[in-house]
Amino acid sequence: MAKRASSSARGKSPAKAARIKMGPHTRLVVLHGKEPFLRQAYADELRENLTNLSINFDTIRFDGATATVAEVLDECRSFGLLASHKVVIVDNAEEWVKGDTNRPMVERYAESPADDVALILRAETWRPGKLDKLIDALGEAGGVVKCDAITEAQAVSWARGRVKKRHERDIEPTAATELVARLGPDLGRIDTELAKLATATPEGEPIALQTVRDLVSLSREQEVWGLQSLLLSGRTEDSLAHMHELLTVSRVPSVLMRWAMTDLARKLHAAARGFASGMPAPAIASALKLWGPARDAILDAARRVAPDDASRLLAHAVDADAAGKSGRGDEIRGLELLAIRITSAVA
Repeated sequence: MAKRASSSARGKSPAKAARIKMGPHTRLVVLHGKEPFLRQAYADELRENLTNLSINFDTIRFDGATATVAEVLDECRSFGLLASHKVVIVDNAEEWVKGDTNRPMVERYAESPADDVALILRAETWRPGKLDKLIDALGEAGGVVKCDAITEAQAVSWARGRVKKRHERDIEPTAATELVARLGPDLGRIDTELAKLATATPEGEPIALQTVRDLVSLSREQEVWGLQSLLLSGRTEDSLAHMHELLTVSRVPSVLMRWAMTDLARKLHAAARGFASGMPAPAIASALKLWGPARDAILDAARRVAPDDASRLLAHAVDADAAGKSGRGDEIRGLELLAIRITSAVA
């Protein structure tokens, strides 16, 4: 069975999976999934371990969308002039192995990979097949690693391990939870903020909850959800005040604000129609991909909105979005009117 994500060099593993250790024994690894930080972290781990072992190496990168299989494999099989080891990285590897000729060539290479060369294939998507089995047959020298997006709970665990390993600091459990709540389970952003928080925290002390609150801004997506949740409450004055704060203080683009309100109107319309047709709430939530606090808030509001009113609200939102994109009318006034219409509909 193909190997999965490990914990070494990345803090605690964000996924419950078998370990794969990157080092001088590594010959062929596929890193695939939607989490770019993890795809990068494995290559960083390999280079770090080679450096720690005083192994001289060259890193050669290819874009799989343009490089040929022959070009990459020739590089793997050729001798380095100075370094004793090579790390060959192919990004967009899903494109690189496409075709009736390319994939068999890579499969033949996997049967007998070059010594002292680590070929790393990185891709967002990956079609499993014979190549995966050949890589798995390499034992510790190979692996097919899923680098998928992770849950918030996994991100909290990862952050606590990462800050200890990279910065020799602890972080209060509540601070780690708050950090992920503000940033979402984005490992790259979490890693960047951990470095900043570690620098700002006195030596010997854990990173505190208040430090996170003082130094880490809410992501724009969460700021937008803060506006949507206020709109759903029906509190017009509070919604308008928060909207102006986002525009003037947080500098959230007006196009994102229009998207947030149009998205909310669309979901309210679909949910109201769903309830009117007898669909159960779980089915509506699944169809609209609602989860977390948004799920109950949107469904509760949709129960209070008649389908025809929801339809008119969506039409107003689409018109306001079109006006903003074309420069028709006062953009801020258009946002204010749309916010008033939404709060009035759900009140």
